[in-house]
Amino acid sequence: MELAYSFAGLVVGFIVGLTGIGGGALMTPILIVVFGIPPVVAVSTDLLYAAITKCGGMISYARKKLVEWRVVLFMLLGSIPGSLLTIRYLQGLDGLEQIEHLMNLTLGVSLVLTSIAVFLRNKIRNQAMKWQHTSAASHARKWRPVVTVLMGMILGALVTLSSVGAGALGTALLILLYPRMSMPTIVGTDLVHAVVLTSIAGAGHYQMGSVDMDLLIYLIIGSLPGVFLGSHIGTRISPKVMQPIMGSILFAIGLRFVIAG
Repeated sequence: MELAYSFAGLVVGFIVGLTGIGGGALMTPILIVVFGIPPVVAVSTDLLYAAITKCGGMISYARKKLVEWRVVLFMLLGSIPGSLLTIRYLQGLDGLEQIEHLMNLTLGVSLVLTSIAVFLRNKIRNQAMKWQHTSAASHARKWRPVVTVLMGMILGALVTLSSVGAGALGTALLILLYPRMSMPTIVGTDLVHAVVLTSIAGAGHYQMGSVDMDLLIYLIIGSLPGVFLGSHIGTRISPKVMQPIMGSILFAIGLRFVIAG
């Protein structure tokens, strides 16, 4: 079973390296559906898995000065309270069945939203670029920090409940709110936010006693070479090919969890 966990880490790491998306969105469903791991343990363990595996990318973007730290701060001002309040809410629920039902439903909704974000990423960017030149956009800019904090709060709750959304959903929100930022800067900014958010959410789940540390280690052992291989091959494959495939897979998995929930 330990080898199977590492192989799952290898496959998911490879896909993340190949496409830049799908870490939590693939790992959590695999742990629940394929290995039969309880949703609470799967989500909790995957949060720390995501934080650790994304650290390398975060450092790389930060060194290249492709992180908008002011925007990261606005997002964290919303997402950290959102995450901590969600952890507190989970601790107050009676019984494991309630928690697992909520997590399954949130996981399904987050996956469907993530698939839509993957499908529409380019259209969202094009529309945001057109909208920024309108008079309404100039009036809306003064509210942008407030909206960023509110969106961060929603994202914090979703990620804490499902371990999904910090990547693709965060990127889509940044494209919509900050269309003038370059795509590499959006990715780097979202990555820093995702690492901090998943670390805090994972620590909260760890305090609840729902993180499986042995599982986490086996997943990381597999994922590190997977990310390395995928990132080398990914430079030769067009995102136009991979994004629709990933979007379709995430949408199908999300529907499965929504219906089951």
